[in-house]
Formats: sequence, C-alpha cells, structure tokens
Amino acid sequence: MFVITADQVDSRHDVDRADAAVRSLETTFGDDLVLPVDQTAGDEIQAVTPSASTALAMVGALARSGHWSIGLGIGSVRTPLPDAARKATGPAFIGARDAVEAAKRAESRFALRAPDAAERATIIEPLVSMLLLTRARRSEQGWEVTDLMRAGHSQKDAAGILGISAAAVSQRLRAALWRVEDDARSSLEHLLAELDAEASPATRNGTDPTE
Repeated sequence: MFVITADQVDSRHDVDRADAAVRSLETTFGDDLVLPVDQTAGDEIQAVTPSASTALAMVGALARSGHWSIGLGIGSVRTPLPDAARKATGPAFIGARDAVEAAKRAESRFALRAPDAAERATIIEPLVSMLLLTRARRSEQGWEVTDLMRAGHSQKDAAGILGISAAAVSQRLRAALWRVEDDARSSLEHLLAELDAEASPATRNGTDPTE
C-alpha cells in the first residue's frame, strides 16, 4: 500500500492550502484511493492508494504546486481499514510519517520510506527526487503542452489548441524533457510496484489489504 503524507510549506506565513489540495486530489484520483483524502492536521493531508502509478502521480501533483513537503510510505496497513486515513495505522503510515519529516530537509521536498524494505527504498528515493527536480525547471509554456499530451492530445491537436505551429509544439516538448519524463515515470511506477510487493507481506500472500 502507498500512503502519502504531505505537510504545507511555511504554513504560518501562507494561506491554508489543505482544503483545496484535498478537493483537487479527491477529484483527480478519488477512484483509485481506498480511503478519502484526509486532512489529518491543520496544514497536513494524507492519501492512501494501492496503485504505484496513482501514488507517483499524486506526488507529482503536490510537488508541482511548490507548497508541500511530501512523504511517501510503502508497506502493509492494519486491517480492517477505518473510515478515515487519520485513524489508520501500519508500516506504510509509519513510513509516510518518517518520510514527510525527512522531506522537509530535502532539496526536492520529497522522501520515501518503506520500513520493511528500507534498502530498496533508499535506492528509489533519489530517482523520484530527480524526476521532481527536473519537472520543477519546466516553464509555463512547457507545462501547457505537456498537460495537453498527458490528457491524450496529439501534437497536432496541441498545436491547434495553443494556436502555435506543430514545430513549436515539438520544440516545447523537447525543452520540457517530455519524453524523458514519460520514460522515467513508467520505470518508476514499475520500481515502486516492486517495492510495494516486497514491503507489503499481505499483498505478497494474496490477501487484499483493503478488505
């Protein structure tokens, strides 16, 4: 299981962003979550998913905003699950708590912990951080075109929507390192899924931890 715990950066000197983040994550990823996105403290949110791709996408969405320190915990959870993430426990939740504290000191504001597969987690964490830091350098024009590609549009469609030439779309995609990100994302999803299989004994034994 994948647990994300995110703490708002410099919340004492910023508006409360937790409620908006909860709504955004729930709208975008709600179908892939085992519990609703939860506000666990005044400036902290938590999400739980069995999907590696969803976990990575949520980490990316939070990191893109620049307002969150993000901890990702991977491992088993205590079942049966309660009705709210803040009431749940288990190695994945403990890992997420440790990770979010470490994330506050990280350049990427991200950290990964898997209590039952710590060695593999330390290998994967810098790869996710590198992806996040690469995305952080992307321009607004780069985000415009990559968002359209991520939504399933072709380069020709994107050119028409943005009112630019196909050559300009191609140039923006290269500058945004779109292909690199896409390939890295696929590889990281695979690595995270393998880490979950190692760190979550219930899943390995064929027991659905959401039951």
